[in-house]
Amino acid sequence: MSDRFHLNKVSSGGLLVALGIIYGDIGTSPLYVLKAVAGNAPIDESIVYGALSCIFWTLTLLTTIKYVLLVLRADNRGEGGIFALYALVRKNARWLLIPAILGGSALLADGIITPPISVSSAIEGFRKISPGIQTVPIVLLILTILFSIQHFGTGLVGRSFGPIMLGWFTMLAVLGGIWIVEDLTILRALNPLYAIDLLFFHHNGFWILGAIFLCTTGAEALYSDLGHCGRGNIQISWIFVKSALLLNYFGQGAWMLSHIGAPLGEKNPFFELMPSWFLFTGIIISTLATIIASQALISGSFTLVTEAMRLSVLPKAKVVYPTELKGQIYVPVANFLLFLGCVAVVLYFRESSNMEAAYGLSITLSMLATTILFSSYLLRKQVAKPLVFAFLGVYLSVEAAFLAANLLKLSHGGWFALLVASFISSVMFAWNSGSRLKMAYTEYESLPQHLPALEALSRDESVPKYATHVVYMTGAPFPKLIESKIIYSLFHVHPKRADVYWFIHVNVLDVPYTTEYEVSTLIPRKVFRIDFNLGFRVEPRVNLFFKKIIEDMSARGEVDSLSRYGSLRANEIQGDTRFVVLHKELSFESDLPWFDKLMMEGYFFLRKVSLTEERSFGLDTSAVSKEVVPLVISPARDFELRRVDDDASQVSVHVGKVSAKS
Repeated sequence: MSDRFHLNKVSSGGLLVALGIIYGDIGTSPLYVLKAVAGNAPIDESIVYGALSCIFWTLTLLTTIKYVLLVLRADNRGEGGIFALYALVRKNARWLLIPAILGGSALLADGIITPPISVSSAIEGFRKISPGIQTVPIVLLILTILFSIQHFGTGLVGRSFGPIMLGWFTMLAVLGGIWIVEDLTILRALNPLYAIDLLFFHHNGFWILGAIFLCTTGAEALYSDLGHCGRGNIQISWIFVKSALLLNYFGQGAWMLSHIGAPLGEKNPFFELMPSWFLFTGIIISTLATIIASQALISGSFTLVTEAMRLSVLPKAKVVYPTELKGQIYVPVANFLLFLGCVAVVLYFRESSNMEAAYGLSITLSMLATTILFSSYLLRKQVAKPLVFAFLGVYLSVEAAFLAANLLKLSHGGWFALLVASFISSVMFAWNSGSRLKMAYTEYESLPQHLPALEALSRDESVPKYATHVVYMTGAPFPKLIESKIIYSLFHVHPKRADVYWFIHVNVLDVPYTTEYEVSTLIPRKVFRIDFNLGFRVEPRVNLFFKKIIEDMSARGEVDSLSRYGSLRANEIQGDTRFVVLHKELSFESDLPWFDKLMMEGYFFLRKVSLTEERSFGLDTSAVSKEVVPLVISPARDFELRRVDDDASQVSVHVGKVSAKS
């Protein structure tokens, strides 16, 4: 109930925050949309009216109805985004992982293209003041500074985002409104017949649809940032934002109608709206707005990567929380890779007009994925099937048309976005498939049957003591099960005599911020299992959690936490703790189908370059012991083994059913 209240609550502060962190991408689209529509051809009246009509109805159908009114209702305990939506519906069908991965990959690809095109579009406005200015070095400098400050967090900068974006949208509305008053006939473009005429009867209409799609590329951010602002603040602030955007688009259209027959050349309709005395100030405000748009995409990418890691869709990576503010996340490796991608985009395409071809294609895939996942969510909510299929039919048709139009850009730069999204998808599929296969081939044993031997080992003083507390991370889903590799490590690799044994299991929930744990007592004061139930946005700092649990259980008298060494115990010194982490390596004996083998090899390669298990669980590395165990995967088979003795006699031994083991 409290989550719902928070989601629907509207406040002036919440509205300002929504302006600052949600609308950066979609809010800076007037910088390049109509410029992309016009291209290098002479300005055509039918194209101006048709494009504006398409923009109005695209923002209405896709952004307003689909995202603001419908998809925002699919919150996962107050959180939004494609992986939050997937977490809600993944139990419906396993194949839903495919659209989730494709959509998530597309959003990350967008995070590489949005900062360069937004910042370049703003900086190129200085050419009206200094025609010969070199924009590429300036863009690279701004992006370098932007990515360099990410590890400080965006709390301080974030507080200024709202007022700046309020000024930006006000500027959009005023500049556009002035030109609309000059030519009110531009309002005829609200008629959808102009859009239909452009798309079906103009020889170049379908190509133009790809450029028009750029006006709604930031719609996914409305949903992804649901947890930061709340549904109510987003829905109310969108009224102001959409009005400002439409006023500016229609104002640009009015300016274009006054230049029918003339090619744009180096001109940008957005900057042509500005009077000369305001031009420098307008460019500065535009640059600030594009920096904010870039920051929003970068922060959103960090959140997306973190959620993907929690759901076992991406390899583990280091996650830093720069401040105590909710949502403040910094992923160093993601920041570095995004920076490299942005630099590559700027150096390869150089001009914002060239980047437009690479922009938009990936987002259509993300929107299609959201449509499929949201339809599954509606079915889960028992919405009438005819309504669900109507939603699915309408939006699949609209977004498929945009996808087809954007595919025409493939040879002009769209290949770049597709290449990036394909690479990220491959990594996600390999990691997820490898994780599933590894779990499928992991052998479990009954833990209770080993408890007598474990208790005897604890009392056997002929075995050197390993530690006061020995802790294993286990993936066993139930307290009475344990991996065979852990039993092997306890008794065979190096008998681990300890006073207390702990088995810890981390269960990642489909909800974002839950932090709970359960304790199962297997032998009183001797053997315990702890099950952590953590939300997919909670950092699993197991070392810190474990210390707190020992303190709590010691206070309750459930465990003796003091050292068993006399001199240390006399001074009430806490017992030492050793975490034993077992690393699996794929054995050469493994025999797999070619696809499974490819996925496993990809998984183990990614694991080598990803965050280690001890760091991903937040363990103190000084208290960790690592052991390597082979993972042998082979189908049951029979074979004959022949021995030849020195006396030339032969002995045949039949060996059968060599089973998969780890």
